[in-house]
Amino acid sequence: MDRVVKLIKNRSDIGGGTRGSDLGVDALEIAAINRGSEYFNQFTYEDVKTHNETIYDKTRNAFAKRIEFVLEQCTRVSYTIKRTLEAHFLPIVLSGDHSSALGTISGIKAVYPHKTLGVIWIDAHADLHSPYTSPSGNIHGMPLAAALAVDNLKCQINEVIPETQQHWEEMKNIGVEGAKIDPEHLIYFGVRDTEEAEDHQMAELAIKNFRVEEVRYKGLELCVERALSQLANCDMIYISFDVDSLDCDLISNGTGTPVSKGFDQYEAIAIINQIIASRKVICIEFCEINPLVDTKGNKMAETAFEILEQITSSLILPNE
Repeated sequence: MDRVVKLIKNRSDIGGGTRGSDLGVDALEIAAINRGSEYFNQFTYEDVKTHNETIYDKTRNAFAKRIEFVLEQCTRVSYTIKRTLEAHFLPIVLSGDHSSALGTISGIKAVYPHKTLGVIWIDAHADLHSPYTSPSGNIHGMPLAAALAVDNLKCQINEVIPETQQHWEEMKNIGVEGAKIDPEHLIYFGVRDTEEAEDHQMAELAIKNFRVEEVRYKGLELCVERALSQLANCDMIYISFDVDSLDCDLISNGTGTPVSKGFDQYEAIAIINQIIASRKVICIEFCEINPLVDTKGNKMAETAFEILEQITSSLILPNE
């Protein structure tokens, strides 16, 4: 995919449970300034309008909080990604909470409805809940269920009101109707904090998860090779990188849902760069940096920027 990089800045955090990820983009920019990097002056960018003010609204959708606004935000992101790809840019999406990934995936499929999309999801969490199964109602835990168009009613614990049901159906149909990806074309790296409903979905759909310990035991290169082999029939690959895939004890707890025993930044760089080398990557997304809960200053953003800068260099290298 020989394209010029464009940065998409989506400062929305209404899909998360902890406020502050809307400041993640600014924290990345501060990290770049402190490193003396010109990164954010190198590329064109676009800011996506947000609905962050709705955090003050009383929600009637307890099992899918602010779903009507998350739906609108994901639709905005989808349109932005669609326009960006149609203009032959390669988007790097810098987002607040991870619900935005549904908009990104939907935008890719809106441009290429007949091409097969592979998704590599680097995250501590599976994000496979639906309003019917979510114990928190936070939609940043639901983007993949919407992208796969699955409800997981076998594990239903919530009685969802009709209004929420309607919005959820609309979320599943952003960009193009129905599922955007097939389960065999979704691969996890680093998922280690899941709930029973998600475990059920992962098992039933046979979704591969390269756990941190497996990557270290078998070797990072081998695991990525196996992931790419599984996606061999995919025309394009989207990489979604949630910073909570990193080890919060080693790096920082500057994210909404920090989890220990994750990757370090060098492993993250190596994983992403090896995927980029496949020449199939059509879009990359970084999300869930939250400087408000970072007890080490701006450490999470600084680490994420190190990763971002390194992988961007790989993206813009010319074909040999």
